[in-house]
Amino acid sequence: MKGIIYCRVSTKKETQETSLARQREELLMLAGQHNIDIVDVIEEQASGFDLDREGVFRIIEIISNQEIDVVLIQDETRLGRGNAKIAFLHWLRKHSVKIFTITDNGEVSLSDSDSMVLDIVGIVEEYQRKLHNLKIKRGMQRAVRNGYDPSKNLSSLHESPGRERLDIPVEEIARLRNNKLTFHEIAATLRGLGYDVSKATVHRRYKEYMSEKDGGLLVKKDSL
Repeated sequence: MKGIIYCRVSTKKETQETSLARQREELLMLAGQHNIDIVDVIEEQASGFDLDREGVFRIIEIISNQEIDVVLIQDETRLGRGNAKIAFLHWLRKHSVKIFTITDNGEVSLSDSDSMVLDIVGIVEEYQRKLHNLKIKRGMQRAVRNGYDPSKNLSSLHESPGRERLDIPVEEIARLRNNKLTFHEIAATLRGLGYDVSKATVHRRYKEYMSEKDGGLLVKKDSL
Protein backbone atom coordinates (compact mmCIF):
# COMPACT_ATOMS: atom_id res chain seq x y z
CA MET A 1 0.00 0.00 0.00
CA LYS A 2 1.03 3.60 -0.61
CA GLY A 3 0.29 6.23 2.00
CA ILE A 4 0.64 9.84 3.09
CA ILE A 5 1.49 10.86 6.63
CA TYR A 6 -0.34 13.96 7.85
CA CYS A 7 0.69 15.68 11.09
CA ARG A 8 -1.09 18.76 12.43
CA VAL A 9 -1.04 20.93 15.52
CA SER A 10 -3.52 23.72 16.16
CA THR A 11 -1.18 26.61 16.96
CA LYS A 12 2.05 28.03 15.60
CA LYS A 13 3.87 28.09 18.94
CA GLU A 14 7.42 26.77 18.86
CA THR A 15 6.54 24.30 21.62
CA GLN A 16 4.19 22.54 19.18
CA GLU A 17 7.12 21.52 16.97
CA THR A 18 7.86 18.75 19.48
CA SER A 19 4.33 17.41 18.99
CA LEU A 20 4.75 17.40 15.21
CA ALA A 21 8.01 15.49 15.50
CA ARG A 22 6.40 12.95 17.82
CA GLN A 23 3.44 12.48 15.47
CA ARG A 24 5.77 11.95 12.52
CA GLU A 25 7.88 9.39 14.38
CA GLU A 26 4.85 7.42 15.63
CA LEU A 27 3.16 7.46 12.23
CA LEU A 28 6.30 6.21 10.51
CA MET A 29 6.28 3.31 12.97
CA LEU A 30 2.58 2.68 12.20
CA ALA A 31 3.36 2.65 8.49
CA GLY A 32 6.12 0.11 9.07
CA GLN A 33 3.79 -2.17 11.04
CA HIS A 34 1.31 -2.25 8.15
CA ASN A 35 3.88 -2.39 5.31
CA ILE A 36 2.81 1.00 3.95
CA ASP A 37 5.13 2.76 1.51
CA ILE A 38 5.11 6.46 2.48
CA VAL A 39 4.93 8.80 -0.51
CA ASP A 40 5.03 12.07 1.45
CA VAL A 41 5.02 13.43 5.00
CA ILE A 42 2.99 16.61 5.45
CA GLU A 43 3.21 18.73 8.58
CA GLU A 44 1.41 21.95 9.40
CA GLN A 45 0.38 24.26 12.20
CA ALA A 46 -3.21 25.35 11.60
CA SER A 47 -6.66 25.29 13.18
CA GLY A 48 -8.71 22.16 12.55
CA PHE A 49 -11.82 24.27 11.99
CA ASP A 50 -10.21 25.86 8.93
CA LEU A 51 -10.57 23.78 5.75
CA ASP A 52 -8.34 26.20 3.81
CA ARG A 53 -5.08 24.56 4.87
CA GLU A 54 -1.96 24.04 2.75
CA GLY A 55 -1.63 20.48 4.07
CA VAL A 56 -5.17 19.57 3.07
CA PHE A 57 -4.69 20.80 -0.48
CA ARG A 58 -1.31 19.09 -0.72
CA ILE A 59 -3.00 15.78 0.17
CA ILE A 60 -5.76 16.42 -2.38
CA GLU A 61 -3.17 17.20 -5.06
CA ILE A 62 -1.20 14.01 -4.41
CA ILE A 63 -4.27 11.76 -4.33
CA SER A 64 -5.67 13.38 -7.48
CA ASN A 65 -2.52 12.59 -9.43
CA GLN A 66 -1.44 9.15 -8.22
CA GLU A 67 -2.76 6.03 -6.55
CA ILE A 68 -2.79 6.50 -2.77
CA ASP A 69 -4.35 3.86 -0.52
CA VAL A 70 -4.23 5.43 2.93
CA VAL A 71 -3.67 8.63 4.91
CA LEU A 72 -2.03 8.13 8.30
CA ILE A 73 -2.89 10.50 11.18
CA GLN A 74 -2.56 10.57 14.94
CA ASP A 75 -6.34 10.56 15.42
CA GLU A 76 -9.38 11.65 13.42
CA THR A 77 -9.30 15.20 14.85
CA ARG A 78 -5.98 15.79 13.04
CA LEU A 79 -7.97 15.87 9.78
CA GLY A 80 -10.05 18.70 11.20
CA ARG A 81 -12.84 19.73 13.51
CA GLY A 82 -16.59 20.09 12.96
CA ASN A 83 -17.74 20.53 9.37
CA ALA A 84 -14.15 20.76 8.13
CA LYS A 85 -13.49 17.23 9.37
CA ILE A 86 -16.67 15.83 7.80
CA ALA A 87 -15.88 17.50 4.47
CA PHE A 88 -12.36 16.05 4.38
CA LEU A 89 -13.51 12.60 5.54
CA HIS A 90 -16.12 12.59 2.77
CA TRP A 91 -13.57 13.59 0.14
CA LEU A 92 -11.21 10.81 1.18
CA ARG A 93 -14.04 8.26 1.21
CA LYS A 94 -15.08 9.33 -2.32
CA HIS A 95 -11.57 8.64 -3.52
CA SER A 96 -11.44 5.22 -1.78
CA VAL A 97 -8.62 6.32 0.51
CA LYS A 98 -8.48 4.63 3.92
CA ILE A 99 -7.56 6.45 7.11
CA PHE A 100 -5.20 4.83 9.59
CA THR A 101 -4.70 6.29 13.06
CA ILE A 102 -2.32 5.69 15.92
CA THR A 103 -5.33 5.67 18.25
CA ASP A 104 -6.91 2.73 16.40
CA ASN A 105 -3.56 1.13 15.51
CA GLY A 106 -4.98 0.73 12.01
CA GLU A 107 -8.08 1.81 10.12
CA VAL A 108 -10.04 4.57 11.86
CA SER A 109 -13.20 3.73 13.79
CA LEU A 110 -15.62 6.63 13.33
CA SER A 111 -18.36 7.55 15.78
CA ASP A 112 -21.94 6.60 14.93
CA SER A 113 -22.84 10.26 14.39
CA ASP A 114 -19.94 10.88 11.97
CA SER A 115 -20.73 7.68 10.06
CA MET A 116 -24.40 8.65 9.76
CA VAL A 117 -23.59 12.13 8.45
CA LEU A 118 -21.15 10.71 5.90
CA ASP A 119 -23.74 8.17 4.73
CA ILE A 120 -26.36 10.91 4.27
CA VAL A 121 -23.92 13.15 2.38
CA GLY A 122 -22.95 10.20 0.20
CA ILE A 123 -26.57 9.39 -0.68
CA VAL A 124 -27.36 13.01 -1.57
CA GLU A 125 -24.23 13.29 -3.71
CA GLU A 126 -25.02 10.02 -5.49
CA TYR A 127 -28.43 11.33 -6.53
CA GLN A 128 -26.86 14.61 -7.64
CA ARG A 129 -24.41 12.60 -9.74
CA LYS A 130 -27.28 10.58 -11.26
CA LEU A 131 -29.07 13.79 -12.20
CA HIS A 132 -25.88 15.15 -13.74
CA ASN A 133 -25.25 11.94 -15.71
CA LEU A 134 -28.85 11.86 -16.94
CA LYS A 135 -28.46 15.45 -18.13
CA ILE A 136 -25.29 14.51 -20.04
CA LYS A 137 -26.97 11.41 -21.49
CA ARG A 138 -29.98 13.39 -22.70
CA GLY A 139 -27.67 16.00 -24.22
CA MET A 140 -25.65 13.34 -26.05
CA GLN A 141 -28.81 11.64 -27.34
CA ARG A 142 -30.12 14.98 -28.61
CA ALA A 143 -26.77 15.71 -30.30
CA VAL A 144 -26.76 12.28 -32.02
CA ARG A 145 -30.31 12.86 -33.28
CA ASN A 146 -29.07 16.14 -34.74
CA GLY A 147 -26.27 14.39 -36.63
CA TYR A 148 -23.37 14.35 -34.13
CA ASP A 149 -21.08 11.29 -34.52
CA PRO A 150 -19.11 10.75 -31.25
CA SER A 151 -16.90 8.06 -32.87
CA LYS A 152 -15.09 10.79 -34.82
CA ASN A 153 -13.69 12.18 -31.56
CA LEU A 154 -12.54 8.85 -30.13
CA SER A 155 -9.11 7.27 -30.32
CA SER A 156 -7.79 4.10 -28.66
CA LEU A 157 -4.32 2.69 -28.19
CA HIS A 158 -3.25 -0.49 -29.99
CA GLU A 159 -4.20 -3.72 -28.24
CA SER A 160 -1.54 -5.25 -25.99
CA PRO A 161 -0.99 -9.02 -26.52
CA GLY A 162 -3.03 -11.35 -24.33
CA ARG A 163 -5.02 -8.62 -22.61
CA GLU A 164 -8.35 -7.06 -23.48
CA ARG A 165 -8.25 -3.27 -23.22
CA LEU A 166 -11.12 -0.90 -22.70
CA ASP A 167 -11.90 1.24 -25.72
CA ILE A 168 -11.75 4.73 -24.24
CA PRO A 169 -11.05 8.16 -25.82
CA VAL A 170 -7.42 8.74 -24.82
CA GLU A 171 -7.12 11.96 -26.82
CA GLU A 172 -10.11 13.30 -24.91
CA ILE A 173 -8.38 12.28 -21.68
CA ALA A 174 -5.31 14.27 -22.74
CA ARG A 175 -7.47 17.28 -23.66
CA LEU A 176 -9.27 17.25 -20.31
CA ARG A 177 -5.96 16.83 -18.50
CA ASN A 178 -4.57 19.86 -20.34
CA ASN A 179 -7.62 21.74 -19.04
CA LYS A 180 -6.41 21.03 -15.47
CA LEU A 181 -8.97 18.33 -14.61
CA THR A 182 -7.78 15.68 -12.14
CA PHE A 183 -7.76 12.01 -13.15
CA HIS A 184 -10.68 11.44 -10.78
CA GLU A 185 -12.68 14.20 -12.50
CA ILE A 186 -11.78 12.85 -15.95
CA ALA A 187 -12.91 9.34 -14.97
CA ALA A 188 -16.20 10.75 -13.64
CA THR A 189 -16.72 12.67 -16.90
CA LEU A 190 -16.11 9.57 -19.02
CA ARG A 191 -18.47 7.51 -16.88
CA GLY A 192 -21.10 10.16 -17.50
CA LEU A 193 -20.56 9.53 -21.21
CA GLY A 194 -21.05 5.79 -20.78
CA TYR A 195 -17.45 4.57 -20.34
CA ASP A 196 -17.05 2.22 -17.36
CA VAL A 197 -13.57 3.40 -16.40
CA SER A 198 -11.67 3.96 -13.14
CA LYS A 199 -9.29 6.73 -12.13
CA ALA A 200 -6.41 4.23 -12.20
CA THR A 201 -7.19 3.23 -15.80
CA VAL A 202 -7.47 6.86 -16.89
CA HIS A 203 -4.12 7.64 -15.22
CA ARG A 204 -2.43 4.63 -16.85
CA ARG A 205 -3.79 5.34 -20.35
CA TYR A 206 -2.77 9.00 -20.06
CA LYS A 207 0.81 8.05 -19.16
CA GLU A 208 0.95 5.52 -22.02
CA TYR A 209 -0.46 8.05 -24.47
CA MET A 210 1.96 10.79 -23.42
CA SER A 211 4.88 8.33 -23.51
CA GLU A 212 4.01 7.28 -27.06
CA LYS A 213 3.51 10.90 -28.05
CA ASP A 214 6.88 11.91 -26.61
CA GLY A 215 8.49 8.90 -28.30
CA GLY A 216 7.04 9.95 -31.65
CA LEU A 217 8.40 13.45 -31.22
CA LEU A 218 11.86 12.06 -30.44
CA VAL A 219 11.81 9.89 -33.57
CA LYS A 220 10.71 12.85 -35.66
CA LYS A 221 13.40 15.08 -34.13
CA ASP A 222 16.13 12.45 -34.70
CA SER A 223 15.16 12.13 -38.34
CA LEU A 224 15.74 15.83 -38.99
